This record gives sequence, structure tokens and C-alpha cells, in this order.
Amino acid sequence: AEPAEVDKDQVRFETELEFVQCLASPGYLHYLAQNRFFEDKDFLDYLKYLQYWRLPSYAKFIVFPHCLYFLRLLQEEEFREALKRQDYYTFVHQQQGYYWQFGRRLKPRAEEPSTTEQVAPGEPAPMAI
Repeated sequence: AEPAEVDKDQVRFETELEFVQCLASPGYLHYLAQNRFFEDKDFLDYLKYLQYWRLPSYAKFIVFPHCLYFLRLLQEEEFREALKRQDYYTFVHQQQGYYWQFGRRLKPRAEEPSTTEQVAPGEPAPMAI
């Protein structure tokens, strides 16, 4: 029996989805910052490319929606620099925990972040699924 043919688009979709969802972890973001990933132009370009996951047609596959919030914040140099600091990592981690505990009850629905934002013009088009 021959091995099943690998669908490269499906593998790419799953790999990018898994990576984007890893961004929901403040600990992982702190690791990336401490190990200078955010100083690599190619890595920053990749994060910019991944913004297509914020579109509703892709966001529906996301299990950990905080990853989309952090994906957007990672476009800001100030946020990336702050993530190098242990105190800032701790703050972000605590705020995420508070949101999980209390955020949905305290925040009116109208103020929740929208996933209908479009990718900025000139950015790479998202891959077809």
C-alpha cells in the first residue's frame, strides 16, 4: 500500500493555524522575545502575513481567540520590546487570567473586539482554504 498523498495546502493551513494559536500563550511570546525572534525581519514579515487569520473566514477555526489579539499587538514594536521583561510577561499573563475569570461578565458585548477587520491593503493575500 502506498502512503497517502500529502495535501500541501492542508498541511500549510494546519501548521499556520497551530502556530497562530501558540501566540495565545504569554509564556511563548516571552520566550520569542527573550530569544530575539522579534528582531528577525523575516519573522516579523511572517507575523504580518499571518494577519489574514483575523478575517472571519479564517478566525472561525481559532480555538484560542486571544491569539488574534496578540497577533495584532505583535505588529507594535513597543509591545514586542516589553515582552522581553519578566514583569511585563507576568502582567500580560495575569491580565489574560483576569479576562478568563471576569472579562465576559464585566464587558458589554458591544465592546468586544471584532474579527471583521480586514487585512490592510498591500499585505499578502491569504491562502485559499
